[in-house]
Amino acid sequence: MAAEDCLLRTVCAPGDHVLIPHDAYGGTYRLFDKVLSRWQVSYRPVHLADSRAVRVALAERPVRAVWVETPTNPLLSIVDITALVQACREAGALLVVDNTFASPYLQNPLALGADAVVHSTTKYLGGHSDVVGGAVVVADPALGERLAFQQNATGGVAAPFDAWLTLRGIRTLAVRMDRHSRNASRVAEMLARHPAVSGVLYPGLPGHPGHEVAAKQMRGFGGMVAFRVRGGEDAAVAVCGRTRVFTLGESLGGVESLIEHPARMTHASATGSPLEVPGDLVRLSVGIETADDLLEDLRQALPS
Repeated sequence: MAAEDCLLRTVCAPGDHVLIPHDAYGGTYRLFDKVLSRWQVSYRPVHLADSRAVRVALAERPVRAVWVETPTNPLLSIVDITALVQACREAGALLVVDNTFASPYLQNPLALGADAVVHSTTKYLGGHSDVVGGAVVVADPALGERLAFQQNATGGVAAPFDAWLTLRGIRTLAVRMDRHSRNASRVAEMLARHPAVSGVLYPGLPGHPGHEVAAKQMRGFGGMVAFRVRGGEDAAVAVCGRTRVFTLGESLGGVESLIEHPARMTHASATGSPLEVPGDLVRLSVGIETADDLLEDLRQALPS
């Protein structure tokens, strides 16, 4: 979150207003609601895939920035970056894209017109669950200089070994993302056919509402899959406790497969807010293990 905070404190001033996704990452919601609000930066959750809703929100009051996740965490919503670029330029707002789920290998928001991109290097860029960090990449050199000043003034820099671990991970990013995407596609297809699953959220499925946009702006659909379990929250929690290849954990983007219950874990801070996630939702970070092992693990964990 340090990279997000550094960027927002650089571009925003007290009194500024920011639009965020209606299904943003729990940590992003916490940053806006509990931290930046004290700095008098306000925010509004908007369904950013709905172009009309975005334009209405941009017209209602001046907006300093629109904060985008695509795919979103954990509901895997897809936002048309090119369409949002045009709306933001007309409104004089900066477009910031959290590209953590896609990684630079699958999606390049700056090439699509975004002003800034944020990555959690802890996730796919590092890729081995052994480093904590973040990165901000911007299109405007002047903004880059302002960010560098803010970073220098506040000390938000990576240690040399952490930087080395991230660079090591980037060297295998392409091959890992291809494998993550292939495995996730097989997992999503299996879950979509399983009787204990009421819905699968994965942009690679043709029935996903953002499938066509994702196919247009991404090179692949990524390794994150979410699904809803019949039987409600208790059933979803039970599934998370029965897997053996998928390890229970809040992180994502490593070579190993992880499973979590967002409502009680990564998104617990959003409970009771407009960004609260369904209790029957399970999120998977599909790793690079043998796909057949992952499928069998999920089948034995799901109610028969």
